[in-house]
Amino acid sequence: MQETKPPVHRRRARLVVPSRSDLLLRNFTELVGGPMGARSAPGIVSPGVFTVERALIILTVLAALAGIVIKGYCRVNGWESPGQFYATCYSDFPELFRNRGLGEGTFPFLSQGSLFEYPVLMGLIAGVTALMVPGDGVSSSRILGYFDVNATLIAAVWIVTVLATARMSHRRPWDAAMVALAPGIVLAGTINWDMWAVGFLALGMYFFSRERLVLAGLLIGLGTATKLYPVLIFGAILLLSLRTGRIRAFLVTAAAGAVSWLAVNVPIAVLNPSGWKYFYQFTEERPAGYSSIWFAYNLVADRLRWKILDPDTINSFALNAFVAACVGIGLVALTASRRPRLAQLVFLIVAAFILTNKVYSPQFVIWLIPLLALARPRWRDFLIWQGIEGLHWAAIWMYLGQVTSGGPSQHNIDMPYYVLAVAAHMLATAYLMLRVVWDIYDPGYDPIRRHDLDDPHGGPFDGAPDRLRLSVRRPFESVTPWGAKVDA
Repeated sequence: MQETKPPVHRRRARLVVPSRSDLLLRNFTELVGGPMGARSAPGIVSPGVFTVERALIILTVLAALAGIVIKGYCRVNGWESPGQFYATCYSDFPELFRNRGLGEGTFPFLSQGSLFEYPVLMGLIAGVTALMVPGDGVSSSRILGYFDVNATLIAAVWIVTVLATARMSHRRPWDAAMVALAPGIVLAGTINWDMWAVGFLALGMYFFSRERLVLAGLLIGLGTATKLYPVLIFGAILLLSLRTGRIRAFLVTAAAGAVSWLAVNVPIAVLNPSGWKYFYQFTEERPAGYSSIWFAYNLVADRLRWKILDPDTINSFALNAFVAACVGIGLVALTASRRPRLAQLVFLIVAAFILTNKVYSPQFVIWLIPLLALARPRWRDFLIWQGIEGLHWAAIWMYLGQVTSGGPSQHNIDMPYYVLAVAAHMLATAYLMLRVVWDIYDPGYDPIRRHDLDDPHGGPFDGAPDRLRLSVRRPFESVTPWGAKVDA
């Protein structure tokens, strides 16, 4: 009788298990028997029904349901001020459905004379979802239906984002659990349509990691047509193209992104020029938005009788600060002894944009969550950051409750506490940026590269040799008296 040999899985690799690789999670697993055993082979042995992706989908659905529960007060009592702020269940969906004509049949950008203060694709999503709500007029039942339709679609986009994050991480799919369970998305995911831009960017990065550059560019362009921030990834791709000499990766992806953005915007600009320009005019002329550093400064300046910054001054300061931050990120990318990973650079650029921009809405936190899961998947830093963002999320609603109710300070959150919450969320984001820069200069601290990976999200840059590097002394090196370099 011929002896049968066990099957050999040549193309499979062991998955990186969080209970082994992450110290915080390893300590938590002591309650349930400790980390996974050393002789187990996740990724090689079939897990049965509960694959990683199916488990992530279940976690995302549970988190999305938690996000709906948080909105329970408004779903029962309606979205009215100041109650929607005190109950921390505010959403732009009911507000825009009532006040932008969506409930009365106005379709953003396509209806004559319609003005919508968001990019084109976001306006089209708002109009299509309004058509999906049965009935006529702006009744409380239709407002609730409009919220539920958008919340359901956002949950679907959330699942797609989680799966894209898991699949581009190769041996580390469990890092996507940060996105699936992120408190920031639970709290802020249904404030606006930003999750659509997050999903487009995640899909674009996934296809870029698979070196499908045209499809990646098309999706990033659609994300930019939804919310402008996805365009910032092209800065990271350009830096890595210069570092590796693979300029084609940037040219092809950027060209495809421009094509898809133009395909969405040009028809609207031709049909409704004033409506198309309104978003850009509104962005330029509006004052500092809640929770930005500029708004916080103006609050303090008003109380201390300092000079208030006008919109033109803020536009200039914000632009100059962002350009300076990008120059610094460019120097980091071109001077590090080892080429940075794509996700690290994208995270740094988007975080710099958030910190310097004159507008910071509570839902902007969801822009960074998938990027951090790819750039620095460390649960301790992630949970601390999310906790601080949760405090800021509560503070902004309490502050708006005071503003809309006109109540006395002793019955509301006073301005200094709100400003402290803004400062805390900005410092937490800046700390994460510092940690990512540290990982770039010392890859031994990089959670990804500690597992024999180069740049699993980098597509054409993964494993590419350097072609351009500026030679300067590393910030985290010191020099001994005899001239030898050592890590500080």
